[in-house]
Amino acid sequence: MTQMDQLPADETGFDCVFSFTVPGRDSRGRVVRLGPVLDAILAPHDYPPVVKNLLAEAVVTTALMGSLLKDRQGQVTIQAEATDGPVQLLVCDYRDGELRGYAKFDRDRMAGLGANPSLEALFGEGYLAVTFDLAATDKRYQGVVPLEGQSLAAACEAYFERSEQVPTLLRGATRSGADGCLAGGLLVQYLPDGEEGRSRIGARPDHPHWDHVAVMADSLRHEELLDPGLSMEALVWRLFHEEDEVLFSVGGELSRGCRCTEAHYRDILMRFPEEERAEMRDESGRIVVDCAFCSRLFPIDA
Repeated sequence: MTQMDQLPADETGFDCVFSFTVPGRDSRGRVVRLGPVLDAILAPHDYPPVVKNLLAEAVVTTALMGSLLKDRQGQVTIQAEATDGPVQLLVCDYRDGELRGYAKFDRDRMAGLGANPSLEALFGEGYLAVTFDLAATDKRYQGVVPLEGQSLAAACEAYFERSEQVPTLLRGATRSGADGCLAGGLLVQYLPDGEEGRSRIGARPDHPHWDHVAVMADSLRHEELLDPGLSMEALVWRLFHEEDEVLFSVGGELSRGCRCTEAHYRDILMRFPEEERAEMRDESGRIVVDCAFCSRLFPIDA
């Protein structure tokens, strides 16, 4: 049996979050499919295809993880840094449905990597930091894991395993073409400690429910994640149609949300002592702030 909660007539789901739970398996999940929002994030930068696909995967992974927040004003930030790889920095964040992302890379070194380089080839011995800033409690939680595995999604799985002790499966797919960039992602995990009365799975000697859910979710194909003709309800139902009950709901819409305004930067700059601001000013007496996310310059009178 499937129960639908406020599903729209067209739930192919571009630029929104689709949530589901499998009560009989004590599991929950999220599906995200990005289109126009992703193009808006990528457009200000001349990224080569490899970096574009890497950042697209990071943005959709951030959307999946951000959708788990109960605190609407909370923020999730994913930051990958390299020690010696051609991709020096990759950062994305999510807050209240708003996404942004940026990548810094060495263009000359990227040219020699080929079409499908490994995560190690891109970052070297890098690391991934995942940060949860909870506005309601004014607390910050951060976990740092090595950039290992075949994808950023695999590194984020390691974060959940080591820092949260919540078994999690993450899958992502990207596609770029003349019509723009698409990205899709799936997150499935055991219900965390205290949620809907479930116990933490890490404290149990075995967990056949999770093993079953992980196998089913892992059968998802990349082309299914990116197929606009396949609704997200149908996608989830293909995976879990044998279950007694699957509960669906559609979360909020996603948008590009760079928080770069003159007022925002002026507020930050005014926190610096005057002698430090004096060193930042150019010949015109202004401080020019470069927003890496949207590739814009802001001359600030501070």
